[in-house]
Parts: sequence; C-alpha cells; structure tokens
Amino acid sequence: MLDPDRHLQIGSLLFEGIDQIDLTGPFEVLSRIPNATYRIYARDTAPVRDLRGLRLTADAALAEAPPLDVLHVPGGYGQEALMEDAVVLDWVRRQAAGALCVFSVCTGALICGAAGLLKGRRATTHWNSHHLLHHFGAIPVDARVVEDGALVTAAGVTAGIDGALTVAARLRGEAAAQLIQLYMTYAPEPPFDAGTPERAPPAVLEQARAAAADITARRTETARRIQGRLGL
Repeated sequence: MLDPDRHLQIGSLLFEGIDQIDLTGPFEVLSRIPNATYRIYARDTAPVRDLRGLRLTADAALAEAPPLDVLHVPGGYGQEALMEDAVVLDWVRRQAAGALCVFSVCTGALICGAAGLLKGRRATTHWNSHHLLHHFGAIPVDARVVEDGALVTAAGVTAGIDGALTVAARLRGEAAAQLIQLYMTYAPEPPFDAGTPERAPPAVLEQARAAAADITARRTETARRIQGRLGL
C-alpha cells in the first residue's frame, strides 16, 4: 500500500479490435482508485471499434501520456496487429520501465511479451493462448490472476476485474479495493459452471476452440517470430 497522499497516474492502452471488457471491466475499478487520474491512450484519438463493434475513443495519444504509475494493457483479437508495431511496443516498454505496476488482461499479456516484459516472469493469459506464453520467456501459470513483482497478469476477459481489484489493493489497501467491489456489486453467481476449459462441456469447448482456430494459428506464427527476435 502506497502513501495515500501520493497522486497516481493510471493509463490503459486502446486499439482497434480490443475486447472491450478487457478495458471496461478494469476501468470500473481503476477509475475509482482514490487520489488517481485515469486516462485511456491510443496511437491517436480517432474512434476505434472493439471486436464486436462497440465504438471507443481514447482520451489522448500515446505521445501525450505522462509517466504512468499503472500501465493497463488489455487484449482482444486486435492484439495481433500490435505484436510487431514498433511505436506501440516502444511506448509499452518506456511506460513499464518506470511504472509501479504493469497490469495485463487476457491476450494483453502477449503484447507485454512482445515488448520483452515477460522474460523469466510468472504470467497467465486467456486459456486459448496460454500455450504461447513460453515463446516470450514467461513461466506460464494456470491461474485467474498472477502476481510477479510489478507485473500483474489476469486470464481471459472477466478476470480483468479480479486483476484490477488486486492492483487497487496493492496501491490503496484492501479496504479501498473492497469498497470499490461493493459499489460494483461484484459478487458473480453465473448460471452455468462452464467458464474454464476444465469445466465446460466437451462439445462447448470444441466449438470455442474451432471458432478461434484462425486467430490462434496467426498468434502462434507471430509468437514464434517474436521468440526469435527476442533471442529466446
């Protein structure tokens, strides 16, 4: 827990094809952290659409971001376009170098990996990309939220809320995080127990894997290229 009088700069990365819950779930938490400024940054402030078509707009361009105390990197299918984007990766590296916490959600972990931030670090990501973590030098951990020093990684999509609450507790204490959780009425009771590959019915898991086969293949090819570039 930090000095509560220390003002914090918190920023999230936005990009075309993002999974909006990777952004907006943590937004509900991070934007409520006391004595902090929260903003969304992208290459520019032109509107983008998430992978289901929701229109989103950044507060400012990457170049306008101050040094961030918390860097939040979401995922989504659009992550693939950033894996070899030198401008975005350089920005992520620069911000991560001085941040108190780098927080990825879902395949945002792969962006962090492409920026060289996962080498030798324990990490998680979406279950359908978990097998790719080793290409970035990470130590894969099958967990909803994984902490390794200044790095916090959350598994797929809704796990970003859990990860953001973990970050909030680190920065402002458990009571502050619990207050945010209570305001959000975050006490999930899903109607089905099918939220992980281990628990989903086999037919449902097979359908999900088939639907993501193309993006998984592209991510695998990209991860192997980056593994070579990183010398791993």
